[in-house]
Amino acid sequence: MDDQYLDAFIRESEEAITELNNSLLELESDPENTEAMDSIFRTAHTLKGNFGAMGFDDASELAHAIEDLLDEMRDDQLEVTPEIMDLIFAGVDRIEAIVHEIDETGQSTADTDAIVADIRGVMNEDAVGSETDDERTAGSSHDPSELIAGAELPDVDGPVYHAAVSVGDSQMPGVDAMLALESIEEELDVLGTDPSREAVEDGDFEDTFGVFLAGAQQSAVEAALSATGKIEDATVTDVTDAVEAQGSNGKGSSVADGTSGGKASSGDGAKRATADSPDADTATAGSTQSAGADDGQETGSVEEIKSVRVDVDQLDELHGLVEQLVTSRIKLRRAVEHDHLDSASENLNELDKITANLQNTVMDMRLIPLRKVVGKFPRLVRDLSRDLGKEVDFTIEGEDIELDRTILTEISDPLMHILRNSVDHGIEPPEERERLGKPRTGEVTLSASRERDHVIIEVADDGGGLDVDAIREQALDRGVRSPDEIEAMTDSDLYDLIFHPGFSTAEEVTDTSGRGVGMDVVHDTVTKLDGSVNVESTPGEGTTVSLRLPVTMAIVKVLFVEVGDEQYGIPIKNVDEITQATEAQTINGTEVIKHNDDIYPVVDLAETFDVPGETKNGDGMLVRIRESERRVALHCDSVESQEEVVVKPLEGLLSGTPGLSGTAVLGDGNIVHILDVVTL
Repeated sequence: MDDQYLDAFIRESEEAITELNNSLLELESDPENTEAMDSIFRTAHTLKGNFGAMGFDDASELAHAIEDLLDEMRDDQLEVTPEIMDLIFAGVDRIEAIVHEIDETGQSTADTDAIVADIRGVMNEDAVGSETDDERTAGSSHDPSELIAGAELPDVDGPVYHAAVSVGDSQMPGVDAMLALESIEEELDVLGTDPSREAVEDGDFEDTFGVFLAGAQQSAVEAALSATGKIEDATVTDVTDAVEAQGSNGKGSSVADGTSGGKASSGDGAKRATADSPDADTATAGSTQSAGADDGQETGSVEEIKSVRVDVDQLDELHGLVEQLVTSRIKLRRAVEHDHLDSASENLNELDKITANLQNTVMDMRLIPLRKVVGKFPRLVRDLSRDLGKEVDFTIEGEDIELDRTILTEISDPLMHILRNSVDHGIEPPEERERLGKPRTGEVTLSASRERDHVIIEVADDGGGLDVDAIREQALDRGVRSPDEIEAMTDSDLYDLIFHPGFSTAEEVTDTSGRGVGMDVVHDTVTKLDGSVNVESTPGEGTTVSLRLPVTMAIVKVLFVEVGDEQYGIPIKNVDEITQATEAQTINGTEVIKHNDDIYPVVDLAETFDVPGETKNGDGMLVRIRESERRVALHCDSVESQEEVVVKPLEGLLSGTPGLSGTAVLGDGNIVHILDVVTL
């Protein structure tokens, strides 16, 4: 299969699944929302077609079953209930797991028979639900042993059913029977016919002809036949025991459904049973469990963003800049070859402008709307709140705000951690909220806004807020800060302690969030992205966690410093002041400098990185880092120039090296290490 087409299929499927989940949530909150229902139906139909076209039949059949269930809901034949919605969500989760497997291996090994049977079983509850088992058995006028008499069936590992099929009063029974058989084969495994296939297609049968079918459940077989428009009526009989008794099937399979006969009529107008029935509850629970077992991914987990959509105008602009670049390069080479230095200087200036425009265009093309990540969060919050027995109204604002692809990928898990905390530890149970005079339904909002070259993402809830006394006590017990330091801290400073590794004020560990919920990971991830995180809380009213992130981080302006025989880059945004090293003092054996009555320890870069070559020791320069980043000054031999560079993150064994954030390749080919002043 062409990788290009497969990749496009996967990306489109991922977007369709996100859209399907969110439309399902809208329908669940408002069952009368016809616009959401139509959107769901269209998306499920598209998924079915795409899976079928790519040859993933199991996934196509699952999407088809969901589409049929939605069709009955749209026609008011099935009621929108939480149990049925759970079943649909379980089906969507299985589809998502299949897409993930295809993305990883290029193929799908998933078996969807069980969940398809559950979905079609819910639909069929209505057609047969009003009949007792005795009535259903009476619906079959044939003895199973008589139905299989003379039949030559292949060995099948599972139940076997006989369907007495009628195509109605037809002028061309053979043609209609042939079309009916073809339709049946699209949905079910046909083991044989009675009379022979040739006789059936010649119209050589009375009112009905028999079809032997393999299927997981009788209800699923009946539902599939009911959905086949070429069939007017079909009576299904379980003949598994009879087949085994005659030795036609040596597998010893047990019957999946204890009933022996039933009706499945196309166009049956009987009232449909809802998922409130015990059977439907069982099917729903089983489907949800099996879907989760196959998934293997954390709920709501966001994969690396592997593709972006580019506006045609941007491509045209990029093409035009490349043309200018080629022309400028030719002019510059000719000027150098003929020693026309004035002309070469002009060409360099022109080249600067072109590359600057090229840089801006490419960076814009890497920008992706926040919705690419947060689109899956409504489903995450819905599942969490149901598991915890809470009622939560989740709102997203500013999902069109754009961020660099790398930043967006990295920030997805931290945002999920924060949301989990808000739902699990922030929002109170409905009864407690009522007792406190609050609405039963809690409010959680994720909002994003742009401030120049930064994006602010806030997650706010109207829950119980952070307990300052509990944080203070926990900090003392864990020795996070000294008693004097904790005493002097403001509430805002105390809130920031929740980002300390392993810190938690939760009274108990839950399956949803665990203890600490990785808030230290949130802080570390945001810091590595050159961002910052802040917490504000009001007891009894709620908590807001704010992330401040750069729009892009690939190109950084750095200050180059010399240390012995080596050169390092310090991000300009981290630099506050440059002074002579002679201003340093020694206090208690530690070299420091003073600034506004504050003490800044001096870090000797030559000693830290064991730099070869002769260094200036007591001489040289001091680069004082902004207090918001870290209260420290860096000692180097000399300060060189400032320049914009493309920073590449460290990979492999070098990844996570303290004091280094990445590398940059200079124009002369030399590689310079970019310092991480926080971990230095």
